[in-house]
Amino acid sequence: MCIRDSQHAMNDDMTNLPDDNTLDFDHAAPAPVEATYTEEEIKTLDWREHLRLRPGMYIGKLGDGSKSDDGIYVLIKEVADNAIDEFMMGYGRRIDITYNETSVSVRDFGRGIPLGKLVDVASIINTGAKYDNKAFKKSVGLNGVGIKAVNALSTGFVIQSNRDGMARRASFSRAILLEQTDDFPTDEPNGTYVEFTPDAELFRNYAFNPEFIETMVRNYTYLNTGLEIYLNGRRYFSRNGLLDLLKANLTKDPLYPIIHLRGEDIEVAITHANQYGEEYYSFVNGQFTTQGGTHLAAFKESVSRTVKDYFAKNFEYSDIRSGMVAAISVKAENPEFDSQTKTKFTSRDIGPDGPTVAKFVSDFLKKELDDYLHKNLDTAQTLLKKIQESEQARKAMSGITKQARERAKKVNLNNNKLRDCRVHLNDSRGDEKKKLASSIFLTEGDSASGSITKIRDVETQAVFSLRGKPLNSYGMARKVVYENEEFNLLQAALNIEEGLEGLRYNNVIIATDADVDGMHIRLLLLTFFLQFFPDLVKKGHVYVLQTPLFRVRDDRAVRRAKKKKTTSADGELKDSYYCYSDQERIDAIARFGNHAEITRFKGLGEISADEFREFIGPDMRLDRVTLRKEDSVGDLLDFYMGKNTSTRANFIIDNLVVEDDSQIS
Repeated sequence: MCIRDSQHAMNDDMTNLPDDNTLDFDHAAPAPVEATYTEEEIKTLDWREHLRLRPGMYIGKLGDGSKSDDGIYVLIKEVADNAIDEFMMGYGRRIDITYNETSVSVRDFGRGIPLGKLVDVASIINTGAKYDNKAFKKSVGLNGVGIKAVNALSTGFVIQSNRDGMARRASFSRAILLEQTDDFPTDEPNGTYVEFTPDAELFRNYAFNPEFIETMVRNYTYLNTGLEIYLNGRRYFSRNGLLDLLKANLTKDPLYPIIHLRGEDIEVAITHANQYGEEYYSFVNGQFTTQGGTHLAAFKESVSRTVKDYFAKNFEYSDIRSGMVAAISVKAENPEFDSQTKTKFTSRDIGPDGPTVAKFVSDFLKKELDDYLHKNLDTAQTLLKKIQESEQARKAMSGITKQARERAKKVNLNNNKLRDCRVHLNDSRGDEKKKLASSIFLTEGDSASGSITKIRDVETQAVFSLRGKPLNSYGMARKVVYENEEFNLLQAALNIEEGLEGLRYNNVIIATDADVDGMHIRLLLLTFFLQFFPDLVKKGHVYVLQTPLFRVRDDRAVRRAKKKKTTSADGELKDSYYCYSDQERIDAIARFGNHAEITRFKGLGEISADEFREFIGPDMRLDRVTLRKEDSVGDLLDFYMGKNTSTRANFIIDNLVVEDDSQIS
């Protein structure tokens, strides 16, 4: 585990009420706003204007690079996907990707774009070679949009095609052609080179996270065995496809050797681990479908049915899949996705002539998985034992879970611990941008939650108030989730009892005081998530909120309005600086000199609601909680949260830090 510079829907009739739970019926229907609506208000935008005005339709969201699904990584993916498509068609076994602080370049060694169409491919919307499946089959690029979106959202964009000893090069800014060469001779091997610089006006204060780019590159190699990708000179290569992917992502030892099956246009890897829940990695035509789709649904159904039929026992599907870690990759012709970002596969059929995705996956697993289990009896026996253990655990908890759900149902009508928002991640309809922004703050006590509740965005930000320190759940059975009222209500608020498919909030944010007690509460919550819902962490949904430790302001501004002044274009100082570290405090004091007034925030409840507004706004500072194979989570939890009292006590004594606040006044 690493923290880097780190109900069942509780939807009720009270959700949309103001925080004081009152309604003003006299103002239920506001008077219409006077506005003109004439022919002049009807506008037709140039595609470049539309793309830059509504980038979310094309790349999901903008962001600053702090999250793996931020737009700058989608730009890299759109360019890399074209290179991958060349490899899938049998051209070019190497791709070079380089990046620095501001720019990215991708060089493939495929066929190269036909020179006469180089500018069109890069700058004319809905232009491409992937509409009729003649030049490309089973590609991820479909709409002739991707690389044009990259161009339109970049201040600098250069593309060069090398084809049979000749080359052509063009440069753009925001999809406007600046320069293009005539065809010229070259010794370079065939292929396409693209270099771009994301527009800093759109991607504000962006920075590339090497870990996110590396994960993207690794996934490309897992899904395309034999492909070499050089990332800033470092070689990435996979011989065993999804088998390598599962080995790299498992955070606990598998109970039996990973089952690795390959067929035409399909590959799967399956195992079980001693963990709660299910964990899946799904791909279509090399695209990481983070939200699954028809192929994943078919896979889960088919695996369960095949295993049930093999053992000829009336197992529940949930018992068969409990603790399962698996990956599936399929290749489809003319694949359909839920959006341009391609995070969910929606095709009914695997190709124009069928079969259905469900039948395609089912036929493969029915034969190959069944054959594997008959040939590997040790694996089959281990799997049987795991299923039986899951069945026993479920039956032992059946009474407890029923009582807990009844309790949660009763509390649902008057849950003082949850202040819900209006938009949720699992909403079937609604603004995708808002759904991705949906967040729940897990706060410490009523004072902190009161400040956040008062100034939160009621559309996308919910608040769950903890009583204090939650139970240390380390080493406890899952029944603790249901027997402990607070954990049960939290589980219900997140809607993760049956897995992450129904997760109500995209961001689960731990918001505690920046003191020892706050740190302890963070550890207790992380222990709970890592024990019972590790996939919530693995999928990047859990964050820790950074809040300022100090406020340093000009004492001459104390009598002024509390509203913070912004820095002017000529560099005029702000009246106030919020400092998240001692170094930021020192720098702020230096700006004001003898006029510096220093306030230390010892708890979130000491920060006024008005001041809190900017700490949970669009620019809030979040540390993402990550979970990797090498983190040895079991050992870490055992050391910090287990009963090794003397060992831990000695560690604490040896690492005590004494803070000197004498210089803070």
